[in-house]
Amino acid sequence: MTSLYIKNGKDVSGFPLEILIEDRKIAQIGPKLSVITADYEIDLHNASYVSAGWIDDHVHCYEKLSLYYDDPDKVGYLTGVTTVIDAGSTGADNIEDFYQITRQKKTNVFAMINISRTGILAQNELADMTKIEYAPLQKMIDQFPEFIVGIKARISKSVVVDNGIKPLIKAKLFQKLLTQDLPLMVHVGTNPPMLSEIMDVLEKGDIITHCFNGKDNGILNSNGQVEEFVKAGLAKGIIFDIGHGSESFNIKTAQQATAENIFAQSLSTDIYHHNREHGPVYNMATCIEKMLYLGFELKQIIPMITTVPAHNFNLDKGELSVGKDADLTIFDVKNQTKTLTDSDGNKFQTNTVVEPIYSIIGGQSYAIGENDGSI
Repeated sequence: MTSLYIKNGKDVSGFPLEILIEDRKIAQIGPKLSVITADYEIDLHNASYVSAGWIDDHVHCYEKLSLYYDDPDKVGYLTGVTTVIDAGSTGADNIEDFYQITRQKKTNVFAMINISRTGILAQNELADMTKIEYAPLQKMIDQFPEFIVGIKARISKSVVVDNGIKPLIKAKLFQKLLTQDLPLMVHVGTNPPMLSEIMDVLEKGDIITHCFNGKDNGILNSNGQVEEFVKAGLAKGIIFDIGHGSESFNIKTAQQATAENIFAQSLSTDIYHHNREHGPVYNMATCIEKMLYLGFELKQIIPMITTVPAHNFNLDKGELSVGKDADLTIFDVKNQTKTLTDSDGNKFQTNTVVEPIYSIIGGQSYAIGENDGSI
């Protein structure tokens, strides 16, 4: 049994925090622990924050695709994210292969299964309704119940082509037929179908990702105000996920929503190799910086990437408490000037930079930025 003692840290509210990890679990937690010996020790010198391990609930990390793909570890533990959920890159035809690949990764990897058998082999995976089948979907969910944590439907013009709302109606039917209780995440973008049609079909617990995009089919009306049907959808329990991505986060939309007290519940990146390497996403830390720019406090943001996605996808993660998996993210917040860019090329200056320095997964610590990274 190995142990790791994290001392002289602070929680996201700035209060002292120390943690003892034993045998991959959190053994002790408090403002000051009396630990005599531990196999390993990290002294944060009262400068760094400690949170539950960051969860990114919308990534694309099946490396064998040609459109949206990446290495789970490059979008995961190397950036301070200890758990990623792939958002429908694979369907019933290829999710088994994806599962096998992920077993070799340091990052915790889960998946939403695409309602199309093919996953995202091409941009228009929901153009052919014959590829949307219930039996293969249920078979894979039965085969990988610990891996598949949700279902995914991309409902925008380039994906559904001429099928409009029909693939979403099928997705909702499948969701009700499934023997497991799995959430549905829906990608929204250009129309048809209209966002109002989509939100009419969705129910409490369903997740809309790309909620703050700047497209015509977004949450704002022609006067720049949040649509009433959006407020009604949130009131009935639809969950908003940011899903930044290459084309799906507009700072002005986010500012207007915030001004009207319309908030996303979860923060995700929609990251893949291109927007990781070239922006505007880069990593989860950059997305946190954008939320700070919007005026949110760290203690409001961190639940969006810990407790909230853990709850939405029924993961036994996201909390700092005794007995939980020892998945932690240790990070610094620095007073530095940095230029941020949204998905529509709007640039804005921040004076707050977030830098993850350790990812801890199952008690194993990885120092970010170093060659091997483990201690």
